[in-house]
Amino acid sequence: MYLSHFGLGTFPFGITPDTEFVFSTTAHQEAFNALMVATENGEGFIKITGEVGTGKTLLCRRYLNALAGTQAITAYLPNPQLEPRPLLLSIAEELGIDLLQYDYQFHLVKLLNEALLEHAKAGRRVIVCLDEAQAIPIATLDYLRLLSNLETEKVKLMQVVLFGQPELDTNLAQESIRQLRQRIITEYRLTGLTRNEVGHYLAHRARVAGYRGNGELFDKNAVRRLHKASEGVPRVLNILAHKALLAAFGDGRQAVHGQHVLLAAQDSAKIARRIGWWS
Repeated sequence: MYLSHFGLGTFPFGITPDTEFVFSTTAHQEAFNALMVATENGEGFIKITGEVGTGKTLLCRRYLNALAGTQAITAYLPNPQLEPRPLLLSIAEELGIDLLQYDYQFHLVKLLNEALLEHAKAGRRVIVCLDEAQAIPIATLDYLRLLSNLETEKVKLMQVVLFGQPELDTNLAQESIRQLRQRIITEYRLTGLTRNEVGHYLAHRARVAGYRGNGELFDKNAVRRLHKASEGVPRVLNILAHKALLAAFGDGRQAVHGQHVLLAAQDSAKIARRIGWWS
């Protein structure tokens, strides 16, 4: 591939949420700051939304990494499309609480409450992060609201962070779960990168991947076209940047130019039309 050609040690534009490549755009940093402040304030529910590919899972991992150096106890559920009881058991398992032998919901909640009280007495926060929260059934969302009633006179025993696509807002707008919606004190909507941020983003990821060339790996015209084609969405930007590097490599160039981005966009459009996600 193109690694040795460009002097790279690893692929700079993967689509997995690798925290080693974190680039703090304005939106990403604001969302992270909002999470940390809300956590410190002990708010029961926090909501982060954004379109597909805007970096919600990466933000979640960065948040969990930041909490790893504190007294916080965390649980992470990447696919919480569960009915109330399985969700409760999954949360308990993530927190190291064995509830499998109990059948009745009353006992499950009682024992979870006792474990959370022990954490609170020891000065430990308990934080549950639910990724892809737009997939949570409505009945389960309402059950989460009931779990938020677990509290002392001073603090919530469990904080819940919802990371989801905009469809989560549609679900939360339903009248039947208005009480949960009212308990979300902090919320933030992730947006794409600006044109100026795209240039810095590309250069940052190239440097992390080992690029030490004299000039920029992507020229100004390439950056402009990448921003336009991706609309600033990091996942789409990564796909196009990777393909543009392939095109530049095939052309024998040491940098990506505008025509290479056009080739990448055309290739992506052909593939996308074939599977039905590009209009």
